[in-house]
Amino acid sequence: MAGTTDLIFDPWDPAFVADPYPVYAKLRERGRVIRYEPTDQWLVPHHADVSALLRDRRLGRTYQHRFSHEEFGRTPPPPEHEPFHVLNDHGMLDLEPPDHTRIRRLVSKAFTPRTVERLKPYVHGLANDLVAALVRNGGGDLLTDVAEPLPVAVIAEMLGIPEADRAQLRPWSAAICGMYELNPSQETAAQAVRASVEFSEYLRTLIAARRKEPGEDLVSGLIAAHDEDDDRLTEQEMISTAVLLLNAGHEATVNATVNGWWALFRNPGQLAALRADHSLVPSAIEELMRYDTPLQLFERWVLDDIEIDGTVIPRGSEIAMLFGSANHDPAVFADPERLDLTRADNPHISFSAGIHYCIGAPLARIELAASMTALLRQAPTLTLAAEPRRKPNFVIRGLEGLSVEVG
Repeated sequence: MAGTTDLIFDPWDPAFVADPYPVYAKLRERGRVIRYEPTDQWLVPHHADVSALLRDRRLGRTYQHRFSHEEFGRTPPPPEHEPFHVLNDHGMLDLEPPDHTRIRRLVSKAFTPRTVERLKPYVHGLANDLVAALVRNGGGDLLTDVAEPLPVAVIAEMLGIPEADRAQLRPWSAAICGMYELNPSQETAAQAVRASVEFSEYLRTLIAARRKEPGEDLVSGLIAAHDEDDDRLTEQEMISTAVLLLNAGHEATVNATVNGWWALFRNPGQLAALRADHSLVPSAIEELMRYDTPLQLFERWVLDDIEIDGTVIPRGSEIAMLFGSANHDPAVFADPERLDLTRADNPHISFSAGIHYCIGAPLARIELAASMTALLRQAPTLTLAAEPRRKPNFVIRGLEGLSVEVG
């Protein structure tokens, strides 16, 4: 049966944001679905339920393919937020079939395994160069020196964004992603709207240039798919898809990198084992993404009434699936609070599941492996230089920085 949180779940409390996992354990004890009034949501903390709901077609990332705001009992977003919602609502992450199916199929044509495999030398070369610079300097900020520039450069390279323009991408992405937090402030919304306008205009200009002079990049591929296919992408869908690929293509990787190394520094025995045996890198990446999940919460709308453990959740409700809690569910993971880089059975849901499973997951794994391997080889004595500060965000979990030294 449904429980209530009694405010033990508080995504605005710095202590909770610093370590939400003990609270998740209490939530799982409370029940399978828990009403949370401050955000008008139903929290789902168990792995089995989260996994099933991600595949349940009675839920959706949007409801506007079936209902108006009024029919769904929801207030339309303020008009001043329209640029953000136009950008966000035309990306495949926030669409449902048939539009999601059409866009994902077209994007997949330009985002093939061969494309990802072709990027491998570039990814490993860039990771080695970034780590070499860190070593030459005797250390630095792992966030800004390695974790951020690697995936941003990779997705920019895929999209065909000129090197001179890439410095704008991370600030635009950070501002837009602020809107994915729970109950974002007016200032956060204003920054997201401004970034949405600027990013959209930039991509509109880039698309026009690629129409005249196509390249081997993903934007040119999307244009080609648009021109050759009856089920084509609109220009807005191309812009929204490019923004989604940039945001999703680096946010998780950046945060998985710094969260992961922070976890390793706190678990020196596991770090020593990894340094002694680099063949653990693939399983280490999966375990670190489970252990401190980059995306803690994923929202879905209830399009048709559903029942969870005897509680009917009516159409028009919003469900918040707690990925971080699901990844620490003892029903699925033995001794879930222990970091175990050799964990073999690791069905974490950090890349989501169902039709919204992360299309960039193979690339993210290549990037994480490249940076981790480069650090293990070139900086085998890497140590923490200062205690890091958590970002205040709950949904997208990361650090303000990770200061390290190379002995």
